[in-house]
Amino acid sequence: LIRRYQILPLLLISLLACQVVEGRPFTTPASTPTPSLTPQPSSSNHLVFLPSAPLASSATTGAFTVRLHPDGDLYVGDQVSFEVIPRRDFPVEGRQVIIQVDGQGETMLGPAEFGRFGIGGRLQATLDWAWDTSGFSPGVHLLTFFVRPDGPVWMEAVNLLPRSALPPSEAQAQWREARSRCCVVYYLSGTEAERDLSQILNLVDQQAQAAAQHLKTQAREPIPLVLLARVLGHGGFTDHAIAVSYLDRRYSGGDWGIILHHELIHWLDGQLGGKFRPTLFVEGVAVYLSGGHFKAEALAARAATLPGLGLYLPLRPLTDQFYPSQHEVGYLEAGALVEYMVQRWGWEAFERFYRNIPERPSQAEAIDAGLRQHFGLTFSDLESDFLEYLSQQHPTAAQREDVRLSVQFYEVMRRYQQILDPSAYYLTAWLPDSESMRQRGIVADYLRHPAAPENLALETLLESADDYLRQGQYAEAEVLIQAVTRALDALSQEALP
Repeated sequence: LIRRYQILPLLLISLLACQVVEGRPFTTPASTPTPSLTPQPSSSNHLVFLPSAPLASSATTGAFTVRLHPDGDLYVGDQVSFEVIPRRDFPVEGRQVIIQVDGQGETMLGPAEFGRFGIGGRLQATLDWAWDTSGFSPGVHLLTFFVRPDGPVWMEAVNLLPRSALPPSEAQAQWREARSRCCVVYYLSGTEAERDLSQILNLVDQQAQAAAQHLKTQAREPIPLVLLARVLGHGGFTDHAIAVSYLDRRYSGGDWGIILHHELIHWLDGQLGGKFRPTLFVEGVAVYLSGGHFKAEALAARAATLPGLGLYLPLRPLTDQFYPSQHEVGYLEAGALVEYMVQRWGWEAFERFYRNIPERPSQAEAIDAGLRQHFGLTFSDLESDFLEYLSQQHPTAAQREDVRLSVQFYEVMRRYQQILDPSAYYLTAWLPDSESMRQRGIVADYLRHPAAPENLALETLLESADDYLRQGQYAEAEVLIQAVTRALDALSQEALP
């Protein structure tokens, strides 16, 4: 750990000094006061294994990773959540997790069963806002984790900072709402969303109107839209509400209006429903009707570059493993496929097909059955025709370069999240229910995020790389992408035992 923090700042300073990053000041955050303790632990909420004879060995407890939320330091008064993640080969069927605080029988958290979490379906036990720290004193607290019925059991330490040490911006933050013609917008006071609220509301209404016109429908009730003060995933999710990241250092890149439009299409598309809507078409419709995935793009021409770049994904396996597949390629192919089908048969015919796909054991089988019923061809026939259509396109050299570097950018962005901002990684993003957060007055889960010097430096590089990419300055973008890659390589090496 010491070796990593000795080397990494020098590496990042070298990277930043070698790159042209215009208008992106790099600052180191002020240190947070830590209570006086002997011995003094880290003020981070990272858990530390405390070996003890009656407990399981460190090798056994190494079968589990524990993540705490909110990210970063913890303060008295926080509502703390836990993710207890088993190693892939550790059997957890029929087991549950209970957490005891400070050896006090009256402070037991849980139980929580193991289940699937997030888009990626990761197996874990999740305890949402399980530990109310309001009645606890600042300092180190020992948590005992029990995996029942037959173990293991282990202890970990968490440091609570005094509430008085909470940054003023968070101490004063509150949930607020504003209404536009289409939506109820929820945001946190003191954030960039509050600063830009009037412009946001105008853009939200414009994008909602465009989405409604595309789908020839209207929202049945005001659309709930949550503006996140941190990056989560690629910047947009839709479930019981739309959640979109809005902040100045939005390192996930892309055009914010198009990302918002994409999620609004999802909302209205879900309202229209259908017998069975395969993910390939759910995402393809959103990309096609938004005019691109993260930015405006010529879908057919860009998709036509994929075979030559060695990136094309066959449609049947892509259909059945859409979200785990290469993200940008999958979305590009899905959008281009919908565009091709609409050009060939028209929107009304496509939508009749899309809303009436019969359910089958796999999504690919469902699409095959729907195609046979509506258009008299198989899924394999459609892919052959689609590939022929792509072969007739004439992508430019710039489009090829843009596709190649877009894939590289988002791959390294996601790698950054996995290493330094794991709560943001799209397959398992920490995205708790916003309505419950508002009812409980919880703001920390959406305000706190990793902000160490390496986070600030790499996010600055990522944001600048995205700027260059969208301006068509590909050489400059590639230099920054490679810089982030080298920094992450170094971090990965330093993390090895």
